[in-house]
Amino acid sequence: MSDPVDNSPDARHGIRMTADRILARPAQDGGERRSRAGILIPATAELNKRLQWAEVVAVGPTVRNIEDGDRVLFSPENCFEVDLRGDNYLILRERDIHAIASARGEGQTGLYL
Repeated sequence: MSDPVDNSPDARHGIRMTADRILARPAQDGGERRSRAGILIPATAELNKRLQWAEVVAVGPTVRNIEDGDRVLFSPENCFEVDLRGDNYLILRERDIHAIASARGEGQTGLYL
């Protein structure tokens, strides 16, 4: 017997977020990077207190300020990693989001702080 078809927005993930929880896909820029002075920093270097970006995939029913598709800035210390169908995702709380990136306009920074 097969499972019934789930037509909800979160059906592609097979889960539904609860309360103020957010499901996000981490940014893929976790490789080597260069400092402003041109020094190559390997991906394995410890990044103490460095915030990271992620793309929101699903939100819980009580999340007020964040929508699917938003790019959010968060601390990796305040999230949980989960593996869904072979892909890595993060579970965050709305209160742990530090900023939301927006489309840049003329003379704007592109961040809501």
